[in-house]
Amino acid sequence: MFRVLSRRAALALAVAALVPAVAGAQGPARFRGVQVDVGPLRASVGDPTAAWVAEALPGQLAQALGPHLAPGDRSGATLVARVDSIYLGPSSGGTGPLGSSQDTIAGELLIHGRRGSEAIPLRAISSYFPSPVDQPLAARAYHDRVFNLAQAFAYWVPRQLGL
Repeated sequence: MFRVLSRRAALALAVAALVPAVAGAQGPARFRGVQVDVGPLRASVGDPTAAWVAEALPGQLAQALGPHLAPGDRSGATLVARVDSIYLGPSSGGTGPLGSSQDTIAGELLIHGRRGSEAIPLRAISSYFPSPVDQPLAARAYHDRVFNLAQAFAYWVPRQLGL
């Protein structure tokens, strides 16, 4: 017996047949280098916050992008993670779950490749749970909060890039 495909079914089959060919032609994204730019952050909030981000973010990005890093690959793109701003919620606590405050980091992912450049905005959020120990060790508490924000930022990079 002869069956007729609907237009929708025929289109679905055609797309399914093309997707592997297109994905194979492009290959997985590869980065020959990853850089961190905290210039805008340093201009707005200064150090030590910008220095803490510059210290923490490269390692976090290398970990998050591990399978997509190819340092010797000339055909790979360069990723620049630019951090524009950080907002730390109240140290006394906030309105979040269990009295947590919301900390935010925002910036852009700049991809420089053979086909030009592309900018992708990225914003990440981390929760801060106040502790009585944070009062006498305020500098350490702020450092940990900034480190957690850098980690959250790096965590979202592969997802934002569709990797």
